[in-house]
Amino acid sequence: MRRIGTTMGVWLATAIATSGLGCATITGGASKEDARKATSHVQVGGDHLANGRSALALREFLAAEKLDPKNAQVQYGLADAYLARGKRVESEQHVRRALELFPDYHDARLFLTALLLIEKRYADAIPECNRLIDDPTFEAPWRALTNRAWAEYKLGRGKEARDSLAQAREFRNNYWPATLALAIFEGDAGHRPEAIRLYKDIIAQAPGPSVEAEVNFRIAEIYVALGKRKEAMGHLTTSVARAPESQWAKKSQEYMKKLH
Repeated sequence: MRRIGTTMGVWLATAIATSGLGCATITGGASKEDARKATSHVQVGGDHLANGRSALALREFLAAEKLDPKNAQVQYGLADAYLARGKRVESEQHVRRALELFPDYHDARLFLTALLLIEKRYADAIPECNRLIDDPTFEAPWRALTNRAWAEYKLGRGKEARDSLAQAREFRNNYWPATLALAIFEGDAGHRPEAIRLYKDIIAQAPGPSVEAEVNFRIAEIYVALGKRKEAMGHLTTSVARAPESQWAKKSQEYMKKLH
C-alpha cells in the first residue's frame, strides 16, 4: 500500500514492509452491521494512508476498532497508521495484536519484521523472518529472505546475509530490493564497480522516483570515492530531480554543496 520510511531507505517499503492491509477480516463477536461498517472505515483509511494522509487514516482505523476491536485487519491498519505518524511503540502493540488474533497473517508478520529492523532490533527480526520463510503457504519468501539478510548483515554475519540474498534472488531474480541490499554489501566491501553495476540494474527496472533518488545518491557516493566528481554530480542532480521532496534529494543537495 505505501512505503515505510526508514534510515535504511525507502526500499523497506516493498521489500521489507507490506503490500497492503491484506485480506484478514477476522471478527470477534461484532454484529454483521458493525463488521460491515468497520470494513468501510478500513477501506477509507487505507486510501488515506496510501495517499500520505496518515492523520485521517488513523481516525478511520480508530473508528473501525470501536466497531470491531477483534478484527485483525483493523489492528494491522492501526499499526501501519501509527508508524506513519512516527509512533513505533503503538505500532508494534497493534501489529502484535493483529498476530494474536490471526497468527497466519503474513502481511502483518512481514510488517513486524520491518518494524523490528527500523528499531535496529536485528536479533528479534530474524526469528520472525524465519517463521515466514519456513511457512509453505507464504507466497513471497524472497521478501522475508531479504529482511533476514539485512538483519544478519547488521549483526556482522556477512556470509549468512549473502546466502539469504542468494536465496531471495533465486526465488525472484529481478526483485530489486534484494539487488539493492546486495549492492550495498558490495559497496561496503570495496567492490565498487560491481556495486555500480547492480545499482544501474535497479534503475533500469524503473522502481519509482523515491527508490531511484536513493540509488542515484548511492552511486554518487561511490563515484566520489573513485575521484570521479563529474559523474557524481550528475547522479546527485538526478537524485534531486527524481524525488525533490525525498530525504535522498535533500542529502544529495547537501552533498553537492560540499563538492562545489
